Amino acid sequence: MKTILVTIDFSDVTARVLEKATELAQALDGRLVVLHVIQPPVNLSASDPILVENTARITAAAEKAADKLLERLEKGLLLEFGPVVVRRVTGAPVTRIIEEAEALPADYIVLGSHGHTAIYDLLVGSTAHGVLKKSSCPVIIVPPSADQRAA
Repeated sequence: MKTILVTIDFSDVTARVLEKATELAQALDGRLVVLHVIQPPVNLSASDPILVENTARITAAAEKAADKLLERLEKGLLLEFGPVVVRRVTGAPVTRIIEEAEALPADYIVLGSHGHTAIYDLLVGSTAHGVLKKSSCPVIIVPPSADQRAA
């Protein structure tokens, strides 16, 4: 049985990414693992206890909100697709996605592209690009729909 790791970020492209990942899993009679990675805010001054506390508080709030969304998502996928594994981790997205893919091990990684400009990707970085460069398994990148690209 093939394992498809699908990464989501709850952006506009998430529904399309999940749709394509479930289609792939069904075609391969595969197992679907949904992963959401929370990237903690950058703490520029680890020596400032107030900043450290605020970073921890922000991260905990993001984890709690993500857990609620993932629980709803899991129930919906269970009805439409069948049993799935849903995971939430915290850390640098590219690193955590690669770690999860290797630990499973995943046969495919499916993730979305937001269609940012090359300048945005150069300045901010692209999770899709990072995963593509570091993955040892095939990576399927789902672009935004035509409607999402036009918006």
